[in-house]
Amino acid sequence: MASSSEILKRHFPDIDSTVLDYVNGIIEGDADEFNEAQDLHDVIGDFLVDSTGITSDDEILDICQELWCIMNGNVEQNGGTQRSAVGMRKLDKTVHLSTKAQEQNTRLEADSSIWLKVKKDESQVDQKKLEKAEARLKQKQDKRSGAPPVTNGYTPSEATASQATNRKETKMEASGSNKTFDVHIENCDIAFGDKVLLRGADIQMSFGRRYGLCGRNGIGKTTLLRMISSAQLRIPSHISMLHVEQEVVGDDTAALQSVLTCDFARERLLKLERELSAQVNSTSPSEASSDASTQLIQVYHDLEAMESDKAPSKASMILSGLGFSSADQSRPTREFSGGWRMRLALARALFTRPDLLLLDEPTNMLDMKAIIWLETYLQAWPTTMLVVSHDRGFLNSVSTDIQHMHSQRIDSYHGNYDQFVKTQMEKHKNQQREYEAQVAYRKHLQDYIDRWRYNAKRAPQAQMRIKILEKLPPLVPLVKEVEVILKFPECDQLSPPVLQLDDVGFAYNASKQIFKKICANVDGDSRICVVGDNGGGKSTLLKILKGELSPTEGLRHCHRNLRIGYFSQHHVDQLDMDVNCVELMARRFPGQKIEEHRHQLGCYGVSGDLALRPVISLSGGQKSRVAFALMAMTNPNLLILDEPTNHLDVETIEALGKAINKFNGGVILVSHDERLIKLVCKELWLVGSQCLASVEGGIDAYRDAIQAELQAQGSK
Repeated sequence: MASSSEILKRHFPDIDSTVLDYVNGIIEGDADEFNEAQDLHDVIGDFLVDSTGITSDDEILDICQELWCIMNGNVEQNGGTQRSAVGMRKLDKTVHLSTKAQEQNTRLEADSSIWLKVKKDESQVDQKKLEKAEARLKQKQDKRSGAPPVTNGYTPSEATASQATNRKETKMEASGSNKTFDVHIENCDIAFGDKVLLRGADIQMSFGRRYGLCGRNGIGKTTLLRMISSAQLRIPSHISMLHVEQEVVGDDTAALQSVLTCDFARERLLKLERELSAQVNSTSPSEASSDASTQLIQVYHDLEAMESDKAPSKASMILSGLGFSSADQSRPTREFSGGWRMRLALARALFTRPDLLLLDEPTNMLDMKAIIWLETYLQAWPTTMLVVSHDRGFLNSVSTDIQHMHSQRIDSYHGNYDQFVKTQMEKHKNQQREYEAQVAYRKHLQDYIDRWRYNAKRAPQAQMRIKILEKLPPLVPLVKEVEVILKFPECDQLSPPVLQLDDVGFAYNASKQIFKKICANVDGDSRICVVGDNGGGKSTLLKILKGELSPTEGLRHCHRNLRIGYFSQHHVDQLDMDVNCVELMARRFPGQKIEEHRHQLGCYGVSGDLALRPVISLSGGQKSRVAFALMAMTNPNLLILDEPTNHLDVETIEALGKAINKFNGGVILVSHDERLIKLVCKELWLVGSQCLASVEGGIDAYRDAIQAELQAQGSK
């Protein structure tokens, strides 16, 4: 039987030696990695096409079939072991042949022998194809060795961005004459893997304006912020920028000091002041350096100009507004949970006041009191801000402009979110009218052409209308975003009482009492919203109602046919990220057909190719929809929803409210989204100070009470 080298040289007389060694190494060393000739073709087919010039894929497949026969013979001959033939080796890394040729030429030129000549022919190996072939082979090896599956190419690091460069701005940037604080990103493209998020989009932000970035879940809003903060989308270098995305690293630094140290200019001056003061105080007045004294006076002047003495009170005020008590401000950062460390990151951003502040869902980690304080604080924000938020009330209070991201572009609107909705509706109406007018005009021209085209007297007029019709711009219909529809399944009606707490008390330990003698009653059609400060016990109350926590005193009564659907605010941690959505449903609920799983996911907007994507590649809102689908599979008659609006876009929140109103079971909701609360809730429970109380007047009365409390604190 002919060897693999003979087969390759027979078909490819001019084959590169490196290609020959590489292919032989695969055949001799990795024979058991391929089950059929097609597998071998998938790894080396494109590589051989580009290296040899053959364009017929069938011819390459026939050659791979011959090589496959060689591979089977080697495996049987070697007893299934992998031994490479003498003189043949598998490349352990990509060999850049141009570099290798240069090294060889240098070595030959160093030898003074007249019998040695430098080879002028350059290798024609495509390095990208070589790397692609090795990647395919490695993927097969990982699959056989039981390595974790590749997530279909969806990894966060694959997001890429590009933009057009303005020659004038480039020259100004290089010369240092660019002093504007406006942000102009022209003709930018952003892709996430093979999905294009933006194409030829323009982003313009004027200094001092507050921009709300909105759009559907998975459209790329968070990716856009990351592209700007990572400098893949360039802005002028003199503009300071801060992206609140990662939580503060926990250490022994106190929370207040952690905020103060983020002002690097102040910290530098304070350090210099201490050094100069020590230098001046260490010598007698006669020996003191006049330069040190002069520098110290200048440092004092700079500290006074930046109002350094007011910095601690300013930082304390920001922390207090975000929910940190006086005792919490003295605690080391390592003692705080992830949510509170995110609040610290937000406090540091508000304290430093960068020229461009990027916020991604800042209200997700805050209770209603902190949200109202943040709204008031940001209304006086002096620099440029770009915030991603799905809280309609927050956008109405904070935003001066709206950037709407859709259809691979960004449209700008002046005004807050409500004004954006009105303007967009008018815009769509005008576009629809224009489209209908164009259709009618084209129809009028076509009717005239069809009627008089072959009439001798009117043929010239018909020909003229044909030319007019051909010169008209393309007819583009108005494309509206698909309406989001959520639907909870019908459930059995239960007779009251469905769920009841009688004089319930709960404590995690003797020093941490959460509730004392609280009473609550839930019926089969209840619509209850639970509010209160963070740490007051809202999530604990839900777990007691669910039965996950047992009361330390008192009794919990529930209907014997009660089925509870629970949506946790930490639902992302409960999802398996390495599988796609359909597989996740099949693991949780085995024994059902794939069609049933796909139908269930489709009821919550996870359909088509989206249902086959790995969970890790989904946006936060899309993961929430998957969690809703999992929760509804049990056909519950009582829904307990803990912060369900986190990561959901505005349209999905509206759809969630409509779905709750149509649901014929009971609902207990913890949320800070005022619009959703007004839409669905009939009762308002306030949790705090170890008590549970009903609030008369609903969410409006509760908001008024918070604003009065904040005003009283501000007046002190």
